[in-house]
Amino acid sequence: MDDRVEADWYVDDRCTNCDAARQLAPGLIGEAGGRSVVLRQPRDGAEERLMHAAAHACPTRSVRRASGGLDAVPDPFPLPLEEGRLYLCGHNSRHTAGATSYLLRRPSGAVMVDTPRWSEALATRYEALAGPVTDVLLTHRDHAAHGRRWADRLGARLWIHEGDLDAAPDADRVLRGTEPAVVADGLTAHPVPGHTAGSVLYVADDRYCFSGDSLYWSRTTADLEVFDTVTWWSVTALAASLGRVADRLRFEWILPGHGDRHRLPAPEMSRRLHALAERARALRPRPVDFSAVRW
Repeated sequence: MDDRVEADWYVDDRCTNCDAARQLAPGLIGEAGGRSVVLRQPRDGAEERLMHAAAHACPTRSVRRASGGLDAVPDPFPLPLEEGRLYLCGHNSRHTAGATSYLLRRPSGAVMVDTPRWSEALATRYEALAGPVTDVLLTHRDHAAHGRRWADRLGARLWIHEGDLDAAPDADRVLRGTEPAVVADGLTAHPVPGHTAGSVLYVADDRYCFSGDSLYWSRTTADLEVFDTVTWWSVTALAASLGRVADRLRFEWILPGHGDRHRLPAPEMSRRLHALAERARALRPRPVDFSAVRW
C-alpha cells in the first residue's frame, strides 16, 4: 500500500454538518461553527485512507483535496464493520439528509437498511459483495428518497411503516401499528413512532439494531441518546415507544442513520437502553434546533 500523503485536504462551504465525515475520520475532521472542518492533515497512509472514506461518504462532496478531484481518491466502500457480514454503504445522499446506509449479509439473503445515493455502478458493486438482496428496509420517511429505485434494481422488497407511507406509497410491505413484525427469520421490525409517525427499528440476529433516527451513539456523552432537539412528530411518543420496546430488544450494535454507531456486549446495551427510556420520560416538546445535537 502506498503510504505517501497529500497534505491538502479541506472542507468546502457546502457542508451541511451531517456528521458523516467526522465519524469516519475522527481527530482529522471536527466541528466548528456549525459545520465540519479539517483539524489537521493526515500524517500517514492509514490516516489518508480515513480521509478517503470521509470524502466518499460526504453527501455534498464537501471533503476535498486541493490537488485533485474525488475521482483520484480511492473509494473504500462498502466498508466492513464486521468482515463478511456488516458493511457501511458510504456515498450518503443529500436527498436523505446525509443518512448512513448499511448492508447486512444473512443466510436468507442480504438486506439494505436505508439507502445510499443512487448509482448503477454502486448497485453493481454492492450486489457483487452481498449476493442476492431480498429486502430494502426504510427506517422512516426522511430516508426514503431512493428506496424504490434500489429495491427495483436489486430485486428486493421495499418496507416502510404506514405512518410514513406517503414517503414511499409504492412500498411492497407496509408495517402497521406498534407490534413487532417478522421480516425474515431472525429479523424483526419494531415500530417506534416518535421521531416521525412511522419510525421503525430493525433488529437482526439479536446482534444488530438499525435505529434510523430514533436513537444513536453520542460521542459527546459516550452513551445512547435520542435526537430530542430534532424530532419531527412527538418526543413524548418517542419516549413511550422506547419504554415499550426496551424489554423486547437484544442487540450489540447500535447502527443509526444519523449519529455514531457503537458496539457493546448485549447486557450493557440493554442497561443503557433502559436508562435512555427512563431519561426520555422527562423530555418535553421543544423547537427544532440542529445546533443542539449532541454528536
